[in-house]
Amino acid sequence: METTRLQVGTPETFDAQIAGPPGQLIVAYFWGPECPNCEVFARDLPGLLDALPPNVTLVKTNAYDHPELARRFAIFGIPAFVLFRDGKKLGMMRQYYGREYWQAVIDEKAAEPAPTQG
Repeated sequence: METTRLQVGTPETFDAQIAGPPGQLIVAYFWGPECPNCEVFARDLPGLLDALPPNVTLVKTNAYDHPELARRFAIFGIPAFVLFRDGKKLGMMRQYYGREYWQAVIDEKAAEPAPTQG
């Protein structure tokens, strides 16, 4: 599995990627070509990656190339962002509302303590 802050998700790698290292916040980013809102996010992505807390990884998945993954998470519009920790879904952002909103949601979720096992 890739260990960079931005990974490419495929049906073969996705489950292992969203399981992530313990406590890591995984943001599954569903996108598609010729999607104007995806292009807006893509322009902001370099700065967003630079600002990510150290415990956050993005998994970029083309919803058109991998529709089975999009269906699995009820992705009906892109871009969409599904948040996971330890393989458990924490929530979803169904649109990109801009850099400040996106960063605030990610920062909030990244700061939440990982659930204890017991």
